[in-house]
Amino acid sequence: MAKRKLNVALIGYKFMGKAHTHAWRNAPYFFDLDAEPVLKVVCGRSEGPVKEFAERWGWQEHATDWREVVARDDVDIVDIATPTGSHHEIAVEAAKHGKHVFCEKPFALSVEQAQEMLDAAEQNNVKHYVNHNYRRCPAVQYAKAMIDDDRLGKIYHWRGAYLQSWIMDPNFPLTWHLQKEHAKGGPHWDLNSHSVDLARFLVGDIKGTQSMMRTFIPERPLPGEEAGTFKSGSSAGGPKGKVTVDDAAFMLVEFANGALGSFESSRFATGRKNYHTFEIYGEKGAITFNLERMNEIEFYDNTLPTAEQGFRTILMTEPEHPYIDAWWPPGHIIGYEHTFVHAMADFTNAIARDEPASPSFADGLKCLQILQAGIDSAEGGRRVDL
Repeated sequence: MAKRKLNVALIGYKFMGKAHTHAWRNAPYFFDLDAEPVLKVVCGRSEGPVKEFAERWGWQEHATDWREVVARDDVDIVDIATPTGSHHEIAVEAAKHGKHVFCEKPFALSVEQAQEMLDAAEQNNVKHYVNHNYRRCPAVQYAKAMIDDDRLGKIYHWRGAYLQSWIMDPNFPLTWHLQKEHAKGGPHWDLNSHSVDLARFLVGDIKGTQSMMRTFIPERPLPGEEAGTFKSGSSAGGPKGKVTVDDAAFMLVEFANGALGSFESSRFATGRKNYHTFEIYGEKGAITFNLERMNEIEFYDNTLPTAEQGFRTILMTEPEHPYIDAWWPPGHIIGYEHTFVHAMADFTNAIARDEPASPSFADGLKCLQILQAGIDSAEGGRRVDL
């Protein structure tokens, strides 16, 4: 029997557009999906570049007006891979036209936008997903299973850090990432969104925060046409504009289950490119994870005799580990791009099976509520309860 086809419309075609396209193309080859995603149309603002992208990456069509795309009868899924500032408008319109929505993070520019996106998706009975792709590292899924199996016992501490250094040069331009109206925040809104999502997934809800933030370089050169994520595209000496987001943020939290947590996010961590880690400490054991070694977790079993205790590395390449049986033989690692393949496979099956997708827009809303509380705390110099 032929599988149901789900036509995908991708909005945005640069860094995330490449990652998403690679995943949509490869998910059906490695996973036994209940429906078949079809690369129907990719949409971008510039005719020439988006046409070239479509031809190179195998999209059937290209377009420059996202409003026309989301209204098409032959589109089933709208995949939003654009900068944060456009997520809300595209997602709401797509949902109103009955499209299932796959949305990149950070979810939106505000809690109010996030609520409207969730309402639109639920009112129109469409599947909705926020792409916190690190949930789909086999190591993270295995850590979740260990926690659910009570291998850590009562959890006392979460310690998360997401550190980068790509804007440390004062001549790095004022890209959209550094402007509040387009990005809402700096690493706190961007990087901490991943960390907060993982903390909620692994430890539980957060009920209060105390935070501080700092902007180290208050003005930067205006960007050229080529400027973008991890990409300069301008030179010193030209006109400058004001940076309106944080360069670094620290957030302390209290979880609803009584655990305490810390979140550190920065784009000024010298030498760090994409250093995303967490540590979870419980009464029976502890788990640590480092995205730069994403096929491993470190596990400490506090129930063993003292002479046998110590952190040990578990390599996530066995068929029993989540997602791995779809890939390579034991001992063969996977990479960053595979987390997107896992996300597209799960989202496709959620639609085909009429099951909820996770993390959903509801999770995205809760994440932004926590991040906003962090901003309110830093601005007010006080603890903020949720």
